[in-house]
Amino acid sequence: MRKAILLIVLLLFLPLRASERGEYIRSHYAKFEYKIPMRDGVRLFTAVYVPYDQQQKLPILMLRTPYSVRPYGADQYSSWLGPTEQFEKEGFIFVFQDVRGCMMSEGEFLNMRPHLENKKSNTDVDESTDTYDTIEWLINNIDGNNGKVGQWGVSYPGFYTSAGMIDSHPALKAASPQAPIADWFWDDMHHHGAFTMALSFGFFSTFGVARDSLRTNFPDQFDFGTPDGYQFFLNLGALQNADKRYFHGNIDFWNKTVAHPNYDEFWQSRNILPHLKNIKAAVMTVGGLFDAEDLYGPLKTYRAIEKQNPKIFNMLVMGPWSHGAWVWSNMESLGDMEFGFNTSKWFQERYLLNFFKRFLKDEAEDALFPEALIFETGANRWRTFAKWPPGGVKAEQLFLHDEHALSFEPPDSSEKEFDQYISDPAHPIPYTKKIVTSWEKTYMTEDQRFAGQRPDVLTYKSATLKEDVTFAGPLQAELFVSTSGADADWVVKLIDVYPGDDKNKPAAQLLVRGEIFRGRFRESYETPRPFNANEPTRVSFELQDILHTFKRGHRIMVQIQSSWFPLFDRNPQSWVDNIFKAKESDFIVTQNRIYHTPAMQSKLAVSVLERK
Repeated sequence: MRKAILLIVLLLFLPLRASERGEYIRSHYAKFEYKIPMRDGVRLFTAVYVPYDQQQKLPILMLRTPYSVRPYGADQYSSWLGPTEQFEKEGFIFVFQDVRGCMMSEGEFLNMRPHLENKKSNTDVDESTDTYDTIEWLINNIDGNNGKVGQWGVSYPGFYTSAGMIDSHPALKAASPQAPIADWFWDDMHHHGAFTMALSFGFFSTFGVARDSLRTNFPDQFDFGTPDGYQFFLNLGALQNADKRYFHGNIDFWNKTVAHPNYDEFWQSRNILPHLKNIKAAVMTVGGLFDAEDLYGPLKTYRAIEKQNPKIFNMLVMGPWSHGAWVWSNMESLGDMEFGFNTSKWFQERYLLNFFKRFLKDEAEDALFPEALIFETGANRWRTFAKWPPGGVKAEQLFLHDEHALSFEPPDSSEKEFDQYISDPAHPIPYTKKIVTSWEKTYMTEDQRFAGQRPDVLTYKSATLKEDVTFAGPLQAELFVSTSGADADWVVKLIDVYPGDDKNKPAAQLLVRGEIFRGRFRESYETPRPFNANEPTRVSFELQDILHTFKRGHRIMVQIQSSWFPLFDRNPQSWVDNIFKAKESDFIVTQNRIYHTPAMQSKLAVSVLERK
């Protein structure tokens, strides 16, 4: 059975390699522990590692985390300090801090603590002020520092890196938010209003347990009692049973999620993007094109910084990676998709360390760093761009047709009006063919033939391509749909159909990008609205960015379905004000339709970078 999500997050930075790497750290670094006072008097537990043999003053490299700065004790050493072991051999003063209210730090913990734009007193605090106060203390109290600070972090620590950039301390010279959470309604908790059930359940069943006092360990992992997450969540039934059977009102953030099913002020206040202002540090945002948790975060973070801080160094890196894999995995492949070389190591050796050396040690050339460094899947190569999304693209549209065809030409009046399928919540479509209890990190590159065989999945396929076609940037699905119920989810998947041969390259239908949309939010994420039964309705939503080449001899495929389980919860398909409180009797079978006529053109808007 796969371990619960918390353990994955705790280890996401890199393999521990406790023997060789840990021995090097212990023999080359002295460890100190401090409780650093914040402006309101709360003290944050901080571990500092200083090189023994320090020939010159060194910059500080800091990571702030809710996941523990373990191990605790001045004589207990971590088996990693930097994103890679090259950082440790390069030489930095490494700082790790338990954020407010977590583990050994005092105060109250708030998930995605809202940023206070207008602070009314010196005791008003948020993650920006805690970062500022920490840096101020460090540069004045840690011997041998050169007055320059860098910050980094993956996932939740990526959010704390983003927060630390706001109204940043003058000593903060380089920041790298990696897979940063930007807005929890969009990153981890929901996709276009659909609840990420498997991920959220696994995460909060442990991370969400309240802390009674300072502690050095998390509660025990949740025991699913089975390796089969699909069956576990199907047996769970309606979402309200999660609390009735397992949480019993004790998971505060789960309770808050249930109480706020729409994008209201509770969620909006946890959107850090509008607050990414007054940033003085150089920024390198890093993300994975196949990050099952935080694909939204890095793309939106980069764009918000670019718009609100136009004069600073601001770089985007998007590689062919799962969550955090650029620092802890050998990424020659992911699931069913091959890349041909170790893409993580390539990035580490050319950019990751050099970014911090450039802005903390003045040891690398500006010319090394493009505005955007994006991996082109399909062609399996890195490309650089002067901006992202790139310029010079041509807006085109992939239209759905009858006979399950897909074309860059719109449908005509001779075609059948719609395709239809039965959507049954009792038999939801699995998001992966693997047997897992938490999110499966490889589902975003998985061969989709297992789904295409189902009668409740519509498949549209282009003719065989006569030339390479490269899509670059965001995708926009625009569907004309109807349902016999009052609500429905719509999943759109863009797939590369590999022809294969009889020898070494089998045929495959590899997922390039997929997204789900909860239909009740088609007009507003704040105010949901039911469908009128069997009435054709326009539904439009964004799929996140890609850079992918469909090779000559391949075909382009689009699949459409109404469930993606158990990564996302089931839509009852009848109307309920709050799906978290739906009863078993609310779940109904519906007939869903996709229209493709000259007046109702269901399509996927794409940006074509080049054809050749």
